[in-house]
Amino acid sequence: MSDPCGPSPSPAAQPSQTAVESCCEFHPPTVCGPTKCPECGGLGKPVKRLTLGALLKPEARPRIPAQEEFCFCRTADCKVVYFRDGEALFQKHDVAVRLGLKEPNDSHAPVCYCFGWTPQKIQQEIEATGESTVIEQIKAQVKAGNCYCEVTNPQGSCCLGNVSQAVKQALATASRTSALRS
Repeated sequence: MSDPCGPSPSPAAQPSQTAVESCCEFHPPTVCGPTKCPECGGLGKPVKRLTLGALLKPEARPRIPAQEEFCFCRTADCKVVYFRDGEALFQKHDVAVRLGLKEPNDSHAPVCYCFGWTPQKIQQEIEATGESTVIEQIKAQVKAGNCYCEVTNPQGSCCLGNVSQAVKQALATASRTSALRS
């Protein structure tokens, strides 16, 4: 399985720099044990109770079971968002934010929940400047201590892997558009 946070910092990086280069350093990617989504069978990704409390609609919050860790289903076409072993707990309609991983064709769904980056915003930056600075901007905010992925991101961890993928897609789209104009 590839690291969803992107490449590791280079060995030449300063130790003090390395720890703040990526929020992945603070929220390393893990898999929710052998627990599989009861709906689609995909492996879950662990999230803390805090994430559910922050992102579920108020009317869904009383249904959060008394435990500290849950699993997030990353499968795009699965309606389940949070589950535990053998039990689907919350679906897309229970969550108060748009789910970028569950809505891959929605250019308005966030890929970065802390700083509001969407595929559309990334595409607009590339169209205007020919490049994207989103990853550098996010890393600068992480370095400043402004990363809250564990709370704001529905998957409960670093968004840089999702952002990197969105940048690659936007650059490919811009390249195709440029080639068609030539």
